[in-house]
Amino acid sequence: MEPLKILACPANKGGCAYYRIIMPMEKLAEKYPEKVVVRFDYNPLGFDEKTQELPDETSENIKWADVVFTQNIHNYGGGYTVELCKRAQEEGKFLHYDNDDLLTDLNEDHRLYSVYKEQKLDEITKLIYQNADLVSVTQAKFAHRVQEYVGRALVVIKNAIDFELPCWNMPWTPPPNKKHTRIGWAGGIHHEHDVKEVPHVMRGVNQKVGVPNVSWQFYGRPPKKNKTDKGDWQHDVWDNYEKILTMGVPKAHRGNLAFPPAMNGDQYGAFFTQMDLQIAPLQMNAFNDSKSEIKLIECGRYGLPLIASNVGCYSEVIKNGETGYLIPEHNPTKDWVNTLTKVCKDPKHRREMGMNLKSIVDENYDINKLIHYRLDLYNELIVLKAKAMADFQAAMKKEKELETAND
Repeated sequence: MEPLKILACPANKGGCAYYRIIMPMEKLAEKYPEKVVVRFDYNPLGFDEKTQELPDETSENIKWADVVFTQNIHNYGGGYTVELCKRAQEEGKFLHYDNDDLLTDLNEDHRLYSVYKEQKLDEITKLIYQNADLVSVTQAKFAHRVQEYVGRALVVIKNAIDFELPCWNMPWTPPPNKKHTRIGWAGGIHHEHDVKEVPHVMRGVNQKVGVPNVSWQFYGRPPKKNKTDKGDWQHDVWDNYEKILTMGVPKAHRGNLAFPPAMNGDQYGAFFTQMDLQIAPLQMNAFNDSKSEIKLIECGRYGLPLIASNVGCYSEVIKNGETGYLIPEHNPTKDWVNTLTKVCKDPKHRREMGMNLKSIVDENYDINKLIHYRLDLYNELIVLKAKAMADFQAAMKKEKELETAND
């Protein structure tokens, strides 16, 4: 039997693309070399950045593939993403479209709301949902929100991590002393409103625990090439994060606040070797409530409890006092401060919760234990599509024969 040929077309080389397409497809090819051949192409249409033109001829990679797998909105834009999906289907390929960010019904205070609306990215996403052979998302609430737009198969594929990578097997570094707690946050570029939940909490915890006994580390700032490099809009986002987090914080208290640089997806685990717990404050909106439990997976691997807003799918795993704590979705500052103070002052409780979470994460979120389900899914759906096509063609043939007989 010929191996299944998959053309993986990541939207970019960022963290979302890494977790949703790059790493899983690399792992699929690694685990099943006799059953799968994967090619990666970041520009499958051959877009010319200088002339801003697309060639008329469909690329050989698309013609070669059995499955064309892409995700989110491509860096070259919504029109590019639609054209990629269109050409794949014109060639009769099985089209798999994955999304890990809710692009339909986006909340108005999202940083890119105006961009999505002006470029009609929400409508473009609905169009792709309607025509793709397979649409995958990260969790059940997300699936529920987009199911009305999906024309064929819709599945939830949970995020998972490659626990064979060195960065997920590094030794955890204990805090400098038993009284000290390192509170970590690791995030991307769409959390300005969520970060606003933190300053009052920081001040309250600093006061109750003592500034020397706690530190706050916000991981993810894009590194700059040199001191004179002004960076791009992502750097502006992080500059604003820092402005929000330091506003109203006495200078004497800022020594326990740090902004370590971002890392590549295959190095990301190093963040968590320097934390004692992680926080995930989120404002309640459809975008955040559609997010996956990736933060839970990351900190659980290193035996760290997660303190999170009860938004998204964290409630599927986090049980208060057992694997972390859930803060009510309206994010009462008092609850955040009291919970973090309790966890900071009880390192034994903190570690017990972290190890409970680790046992769940190691068992259920290791890509090496889960990747075979993707191959099974492709094989099953490709067979169903072929059968549906054969049935359709047979019905059309019969209808034509009846028309001829009636004539």
